[in-house]
Amino acid sequence: MENRYIVTAVIGLAMCLPATTKLQAQQNPPGAGVPVHTIVTLEPQKGNEIPTVNQSDVMVYEGKDRDNVTEWTPAQGNNAALELFVLLDDSSNMTLGTQLNDIKNFISAQAPTTKVGVAYMQNGIAEVVQNPTSDHAAAAKSVRLPMGYAGANASPYFSLSDLAKKWQPDNTRHEIVIATSGIDRYYQEPDYYDPYLNTAIDDCQRGGIVVYAIYTPGVGHFGHSFWQTYWGQLYLAKVADDTGGDSYYIGFTGPPVAFAPFLDSVSQHLQHQYILGFDAKPQKKTGLQSIKVRTEVRGVDLVAQHKVLVAGEK
Repeated sequence: MENRYIVTAVIGLAMCLPATTKLQAQQNPPGAGVPVHTIVTLEPQKGNEIPTVNQSDVMVYEGKDRDNVTEWTPAQGNNAALELFVLLDDSSNMTLGTQLNDIKNFISAQAPTTKVGVAYMQNGIAEVVQNPTSDHAAAAKSVRLPMGYAGANASPYFSLSDLAKKWQPDNTRHEIVIATSGIDRYYQEPDYYDPYLNTAIDDCQRGGIVVYAIYTPGVGHFGHSFWQTYWGQLYLAKVADDTGGDSYYIGFTGPPVAFAPFLDSVSQHLQHQYILGFDAKPQKKTGLQSIKVRTEVRGVDLVAQHKVLVAGEK
């Protein structure tokens, strides 16, 4: 008799479970958050083969909370809209001149729908010499030798912030390829607390801008100072990593033999991007929120900004 009561109780509990699950789903309906869009790059873990990743395979987390994914659109065809800036440091060593053909070839090889702009880091601003244009020949023609003197640039991160602020966020992908030593002459401490570095990262994240960074030596003593170039390369790696891009360097103080392999890698990244939409947790004030984008699909990494801008109630 006692066993019969136990069985009856277990069956009754099982019958309640679907109702409980349904109630929880009603309490946390999809779309209850703030719509956010960001760019995600698919990067193979080995070789060049990238497995298929569907929307159901993508997970977005804010802390331990998982957000509802609302969109996973390949940035191709009608959805490929891209504005790409090439930002070169005017205080670079003249060895950058040997890379100009690689840069011009990279610009010319972009998809017809891609608009390419060219700017130079100069006196703390981004001096635009060519606004984004579909005329890739004109953009390539605007590329010139750097001025090659230290005073041409206060801090590369001033210029990066300036360029980021000149773009208005829209449905177009906004991405930047920068070539600089990464050395900040306005901050001389060997740590990650550089306010100009972190402001530039914030400005890019607020604009949804992906940054690819190529190390190239600067002029003067800083151009061959080991600890300065070491930290300059770390800063560039942080900018790229935090914005969902990538960084390229050969280590120590020497210039790359060629930019072509690095630029080819950038082109591969641009061809394997998705527009990710998800519902972020509501916030009282507009600001940057940390996210993690994950998948359980093997053989691929999902590379995205570490923080995204979430609109608040005020």
